[in-house]
Amino acid sequence: MALEIRQFACLEDNYGFLIHCSETGACAAIDTPEPARILEEARAAGWRVSEIWNTHHHWDHAGGNDTIRAASGARITAPAAEADKIGHVDARMHPGDRVRLGRLEAQILDVGGHTLGHIAYWFETEGVAFVGDALFALGCGRLFEGTPQQAQAGLARLRDLPPETVIYCAHEYTQANAKFALSVDPQNAALQAYAREVEALRARGEPTVPTTIARERAANPFLRWDDSALRAGLGLETAQDWQVYGAVRAAKDRFRG
Repeated sequence: MALEIRQFACLEDNYGFLIHCSETGACAAIDTPEPARILEEARAAGWRVSEIWNTHHHWDHAGGNDTIRAASGARITAPAAEADKIGHVDARMHPGDRVRLGRLEAQILDVGGHTLGHIAYWFETEGVAFVGDALFALGCGRLFEGTPQQAQAGLARLRDLPPETVIYCAHEYTQANAKFALSVDPQNAALQAYAREVEALRARGEPTVPTTIARERAANPFLRWDDSALRAGLGLETAQDWQVYGAVRAAKDRFRG
């Protein structure tokens, strides 16, 4: 496979990602949470950052753009709807567009909700997606700008990807997410096993990212709006899907476990 991925910790709980086309040498940083660390990782790999691909405008995703562009001349690709908030953008992406890295191609997915114009990058052939803060392992991003309807529609686009799709999300939140998930879906055996694995990984200081669509569909309450047991537990047996999602999101916002 021509796609090479380098994942590393940034800031307090972010992940940085460098992706590299092994056939052409093209290299992109997926978001720019900590520019010095990103450049250091690129040097260690022997790669030059030729592209920056932003998922959304928040400072821990686009705040390092200028530093990396000054150091490497990287071309910046970002969601068109948030380009004015990001600053210098060379390529403005709309949902359904495609962007190339060497011989690799990613499709732009609309996953707005956390921010209005949030996008994800899906490498269909390679079975990989970079989803920023739209979806986390056992969680999802808080709704800072969008509505529950918008966010649920975006998550549905991710949920509908092939189940084996590997999901790279931008934060290490899984341990806390698992505690909340168990509070709203306590009888879910897949979730119980997942939570135990997360505890073991974190006890060893190991990451819980990436995950897969199949794993999240089975255990992540933010993707289980049509599950009868979860609906019953919320008292929302006849609600619309977005209303179930919205209730889970509101419960997470209140959760102090």
